[in-house]
Amino acid sequence: MKKIVIHWFRRDLRITDNHALSLALNSGFEVLPLFIFDEDILNQLDDKTDRRVDFIHQSLQNINQELKKYNTSIYSFFGTVNDAFKYLTNEYQIAEVFCNEDYEPNTIKRDENVKLFLESQNIKFTSIKDQVIFSKNDVLKTDQTPYTVYTPYSKKWKEKLNANHFQNYDCNVDHFFSHSAPLHTLEEIGFKKTDIHFEAPILNQNIISNYDEYRDYPSLDHTTHLGVHLRFGTISVRKCVEYALNHNQTWLNELIWREFFMQILAHFPKVTTKCFKEKYENIVWRNNEIEFTKWCNGETGYPIVDAGMRELNETGFMHNRVRMIVASFLCKHLLIDWRWGESYFAQKLLDYDLSANNGNWQWSAGCGCDSAPYFRIFNPYEQTKKFDKELIYINHWIPNLNDLDYPTPIVEHQFARQRALKTYKEGINNML
Repeated sequence: MKKIVIHWFRRDLRITDNHALSLALNSGFEVLPLFIFDEDILNQLDDKTDRRVDFIHQSLQNINQELKKYNTSIYSFFGTVNDAFKYLTNEYQIAEVFCNEDYEPNTIKRDENVKLFLESQNIKFTSIKDQVIFSKNDVLKTDQTPYTVYTPYSKKWKEKLNANHFQNYDCNVDHFFSHSAPLHTLEEIGFKKTDIHFEAPILNQNIISNYDEYRDYPSLDHTTHLGVHLRFGTISVRKCVEYALNHNQTWLNELIWREFFMQILAHFPKVTTKCFKEKYENIVWRNNEIEFTKWCNGETGYPIVDAGMRELNETGFMHNRVRMIVASFLCKHLLIDWRWGESYFAQKLLDYDLSANNGNWQWSAGCGCDSAPYFRIFNPYEQTKKFDKELIYINHWIPNLNDLDYPTPIVEHQFARQRALKTYKEGINNML
């Protein structure tokens, strides 16, 4: 039996400009492409019509169409990661397993376990940077501690950026291991088809060049919609950053925020369950379940909030400006723990990414690193006047806005604002 190497696809669902895949294809061995439908992850998803699973599945079908040209296909495994590698090491003579790094606490632990097992079988495990330009220790202060404020981090990030970071990791496609295996169907892994339709990501010059001018207006839909593609690696971050550098600094800053939150999660994994600023743990949340349900369903009586939540529930997407408004409303107007909102977004967002979701929720609640101060409370009416003056976005998602059955506001704005200021102040002072 001849030796092969494995490329394990995870958050890098593309063949072009894929760092670990290019290393595998240039290793001197033939490459078996692998994807594991991980039961440990899938079992956590109660909704068996999860659009993200369907998106991943369609992405893999897309890769398989490409791989056909090279007489190979993705080897798909359904089960736990540990079972997958036990099985594969029995079936094949494996020299090395390649993959691209992941920076979430659970995936770091998973990869450490895989590495230990493979090393016990005398198989090398190589993981490499691919989904970021700079990983957690690449951009540090002069004293080698991590940045916890965005502006100096982004300044240093830009200073360190150079042409080498745009290296294209092209692949020697002749070196795939020749085999043919069917991809598990959605039904076989316990899921169902959804309304999602995978489309290859594009860098739209019209949208990106004017990103700073139009990105805050939800009715214009003038955002890139590349969040899901960056989340699952169907586009290379190197291509995005290079394009942003040449076309729009505001979009570049958004890509840097993505890496800022990733390095925060990597350096401070406690943020998955705890406030970055510990004194905010003492805030006494109201956590009214009835009000939370109304927020989830888009029935708060605040049209801009309700429109955003209905968009999320119906499509798996929400405009970024509206995300900030609905998050502020939950934490400040209703005094519901940011973790409740974060968890709901984690269930619903097609582009859900732990580091960005956590970072942005803590930013909105005032308890994160470099977050908005607690006394910054979005006024939903003023936000509507600024960003949806003609109610185009609101009317799209709330066609019954002027009907008698549209709910009255769940809480009066000025009352809610004063209550939030008082509660936050008391919570923070009690910690001192």
